Amino acid sequence: MSCCVRSRIDGVRGVDMIEMRRAQLSFGDGLIAEEVSDLREDWMRHADRVLADEQIVAAVYEALAKRHPKSRSRGRRGIPAETVLRLLILKHIRNLSYEVLEREVRANLVYRDFARVGGGKMPDAKTMGRWGLAVGPQVLRQVHDRIVKIAQDKSVVTGRRMRVDTTVVESNIHYPTDSTLLGDGVRVLTRTMRKITDIVGMAGTKLRNRSRSVKLRVLEIMRITRAKGSLNRERLQQRYRRLLDTTSRVVGQAKRFSEEISDGIKRSADVFQQIALEGLRAQLDQMVSLVRQVMQQTRARVFRGDTRFEGKIVSVFEPSAEVIRKGKSGKPNEFGKIVKLQEGENQIIVDYEVYARRPHDSDLLIPAIAAHQAKLGRAPWLVAADAAFYSGRNEAAAKAMGVKRVCIPNRASKSPERKREQKKRWFRNGQKWRTGCEGRISVVKRRHGLDRCRYKSEVGMQRWVGLGVISDNLVNIGRVMSRRVLP
Repeated sequence: MSCCVRSRIDGVRGVDMIEMRRAQLSFGDGLIAEEVSDLREDWMRHADRVLADEQIVAAVYEALAKRHPKSRSRGRRGIPAETVLRLLILKHIRNLSYEVLEREVRANLVYRDFARVGGGKMPDAKTMGRWGLAVGPQVLRQVHDRIVKIAQDKSVVTGRRMRVDTTVVESNIHYPTDSTLLGDGVRVLTRTMRKITDIVGMAGTKLRNRSRSVKLRVLEIMRITRAKGSLNRERLQQRYRRLLDTTSRVVGQAKRFSEEISDGIKRSADVFQQIALEGLRAQLDQMVSLVRQVMQQTRARVFRGDTRFEGKIVSVFEPSAEVIRKGKSGKPNEFGKIVKLQEGENQIIVDYEVYARRPHDSDLLIPAIAAHQAKLGRAPWLVAADAAFYSGRNEAAAKAMGVKRVCIPNRASKSPERKREQKKRWFRNGQKWRTGCEGRISVVKRRHGLDRCRYKSEVGMQRWVGLGVISDNLVNIGRVMSRRVLP
């Protein structure tokens, strides 16, 4: 009996189209598992057991069931939640794109066995991308917390020590300049208006394409700024006036297109095309607002010398990205989000956080200790961090929370007593252990892709960081457990 027929017979609830695990294995699954039993990496065996946890699979199952109101009872039988989670994690463990992940899993028996694809058909890249959107930041937070709890139960992390640091995860944008931001805005507005014209024809305002003119102005500005010798500021300002004037004309045209769609001048008799028009109008309105802000900050910087414009935009595609200076000589400016990573023993990341606005490091220490205590059930005996986290108030508050050793240097202190304290063996050993934060940040960036986020928007940044942290924890838990069973 087909699934659809059974759904009608079973009544309101119907047959669940989403599974937690595959109900029945095929002959190919068993054959693959036997063939690759000695080919798995050591960490995979233990990570496999962690991912088989009921609470972890259930969290992903509930997220997939909420994609549509009737996901549980309508449509084809979907890929099990267990396989969805494993494929998403494998993608970040190997730092692959969805397209490369599809190809690698199809061709690799070890990956097929680990991801529970077995002898079945491998889902395509677009399908996996839709899964990634469904498994959002809240679900990933549940999965991460459960993995930390499992690590504690297996004594991989005990919570006696804590180290914390921050880093920048960059957004996937080009280096921003005022001229290129204006060029991006004009290109998107023109492209959107062209789509509207394709639907409504010649009704209302006619599209005038100024993309070539804007492109020439941008190239002229680039040549002036890169020319040898002193900068010709008057010539640069003249080119910017022309660019701003052309951009203003494009913005005005886009506003008229939006108004004509709203007034019914530009419309379509086809219902679906009319819905598409409304969506394009919303895109125009959003982009017009962003381009106007870019024009304001360009006038402030180029003509008034104001480089600290409030609410500065560094990308019209990722307007939430921030300009962050971390004092690196090779990369003085980074464009993305500040991320906090705090670890326990054996390099397990106990907590992570993506901040909407850059905080001061000293404001993060006490919340980090509180998060450590909430997740592991105890205050750490030792807390280690760099000098940016120090303040007298933080040190006193940490000790009041039960921390015995606060290993955070105070570079500004001239007190002989403080200097003697920072030269003691326990303090120097704590700072040596703290430097492992730098290594952990380097590993998650190089191995799991946290150097640059490939997902869009703030939610995408949270998903990217969450999956990277989960992947790193699984690898580290697997390696610790494999060392224990060695003869």
